[in-house]
Amino acid sequence: MSSSTPDRKASSGFSIVHEPIDLAALRTRFEDQRCGAAVFFEGRVRDHNDGRAVDRLEYEVYEPLALSEGARIIEEARVRWSIFGAVGVHRGGLLELGDIAIVVGVVSPHRDEAFLAARYIIDEAKQRLPIWKLEHYRDGDRRWVNCHRCAHARSSGAESRA
Repeated sequence: MSSSTPDRKASSGFSIVHEPIDLAALRTRFEDQRCGAAVFFEGRVRDHNDGRAVDRLEYEVYEPLALSEGARIIEEARVRWSIFGAVGVHRGGLLELGDIAIVVGVVSPHRDEAFLAARYIIDEAKQRLPIWKLEHYRDGDRRWVNCHRCAHARSSGAESRA
């Protein structure tokens, strides 16, 4: 490609997948000669949480709302920072240790905006998307974690009224 014809691969979007995330394909999609920065965040399944041994995770997703709200978050980042592309991909279903649960990728002419936009997208996704995480522990127990509505219900006494 000549220097007078910039590469215009970068695009934006949010998706939910039920198979392993193809990080290499995402990175290729975000090769953009206009951009000096590419930031990719990978959230992976780890073997512990809050002092408990974790065996696997399971994500339940309300996809119609997750997709529309995810797209809204990406667009907010595009408006707020000078980025040329942003993507978010979240897994649904059962994930094993080491699996990638979420990827956020951002390309921008400059690193600061890429970092800030990626941080915004992951933080907003964790707060706003209807995605629930069920941790499966090595001792056979399992528990829903980081359920903000559940925590609010406990603190307000709402669970005793349900």
